[in-house]
Amino acid sequence: MSLKQYLQFKLSQKLSPQQIQLMKLIQLPTQAFEQRLKQELEENPALDTGKDEPKGDEFDEFDNSDDDYNDNDTIDADDINVDEYLSDDEIPDYRTQANNYSSDDEEKNVPYAAGTSFTQHLINQLNTFRLSEQEEEIAYFLVGSVDESGYIRRSLSDITDDLAFTQNVYTSEEEVEKVLKVVQQLDPAGVGARNLQECLSIQLRRKEQNPDVELASKIIDKAFEQFTKKHYKKLMQKFSIDEEQLKDAIEEVERLNPKPGGSYAGNNKIVEHIVPDFAIKIVDGELELTLNGRNAPELHVSREYSNMLKGYKDTKEKSKAQKDAVLFIKQKLDAAKWFIEAVRQRQQTLFVTMSAIMHYQKEYFLTGDERKLRPMILKDIADEIEMDVSTISRVANSKYVDTPYGTKLIKEFFSESMTNDQGEEVSTREIKKILETVIEEENKKKPLTDEALSKILKEKGYPIARRTVAKYREQLDIPVARLRKEL
Repeated sequence: MSLKQYLQFKLSQKLSPQQIQLMKLIQLPTQAFEQRLKQELEENPALDTGKDEPKGDEFDEFDNSDDDYNDNDTIDADDINVDEYLSDDEIPDYRTQANNYSSDDEEKNVPYAAGTSFTQHLINQLNTFRLSEQEEEIAYFLVGSVDESGYIRRSLSDITDDLAFTQNVYTSEEEVEKVLKVVQQLDPAGVGARNLQECLSIQLRRKEQNPDVELASKIIDKAFEQFTKKHYKKLMQKFSIDEEQLKDAIEEVERLNPKPGGSYAGNNKIVEHIVPDFAIKIVDGELELTLNGRNAPELHVSREYSNMLKGYKDTKEKSKAQKDAVLFIKQKLDAAKWFIEAVRQRQQTLFVTMSAIMHYQKEYFLTGDERKLRPMILKDIADEIEMDVSTISRVANSKYVDTPYGTKLIKEFFSESMTNDQGEEVSTREIKKILETVIEEENKKKPLTDEALSKILKEKGYPIARRTVAKYREQLDIPVARLRKEL
């Protein structure tokens, strides 16, 4: 079945289980695909990898058009053409097309976090405190409640209840809070805090005291809301200080770590490493695309299962048990053949889609200049390669590409367009880049309002309304003018 037949379907049509599964396969990034492959190999004994197998000739293409069966279909064992299953233990042809995949020696080993876990690091420190048996149990439970940022986000009443129900430790909120103060003495400073205010306060108390640190402590403990909203005049009035004193105190706060858990390399949260699904290189001034070799597994139909069928074919007297067995074998072989074909379809879809994106954004990939990114929506690529928009979305949303300018999420190359004052179509991404630059270069003592930013962009040839500026600013994770203000 051709790629077009698999992927060019309309919503009004009922999708077969195979088509739905193929869509799911296409959506998977490299690491998740490897897990799915492992699961399929475990569940289907008729599917095998190419390891330790003699390499045969090219895999014979099989016609999968009549493989849409379900468990309720009745198959007569005498109707099975055994011969068509006996040559399927060869190497699939997509493994011979090595030019599409990065070679194994270019594969980079993924680094995994090693050493003591964050939780164990805290427990090791607890052993230096003199605690009663009950206090020790409470302390261990509190350490186990510390999240990856170093905070304990649950209320003391919840923790007290949990200690009773799950640990058979009957205590009070007052005792839990007393033990929490011990946990908050552990390193890194700020760990065990229940919120940002407490986290900063703990760190300031642990610092060597001087007038700036003492003032910073007062601000965090007694005027935290005014501090977060940058109401500087109110702070100066409240503490009877001048602008210079306030500035020095704020600098002390800015040196603190708002996420003490994140600074510990052996964090108990599994570090998610991005494995690029594609790589783009510039070779002799031209772009070269490769698909990560881990997406091209060596799969074939199990030789053992083929031999079982051969034995059935050679048997003259066929019992009911043998016929039942051959029906089971056929079902597993069909599933194995379909999976091998689906893997091939997946690879072809990924490669064709990324190739179209690469050529569409050629100027960007050759220069790395984000202003060269053309406006591009899913439909542009779908029309280019005659596939469904939903298929392009599945490739773009979860895949990464390694470029000379870093590893990028593919969906970042898609953006809407707008018309500048010259009547040219420009990417909204280009406008966001200019907006970001304008904000970076503003006078931080008098940050630009969204209205002022809108006027500046109009002067640069981009007629954008204030509300659109606000939308782009929020998408860039840039706060409003008042919160960008510095002393």
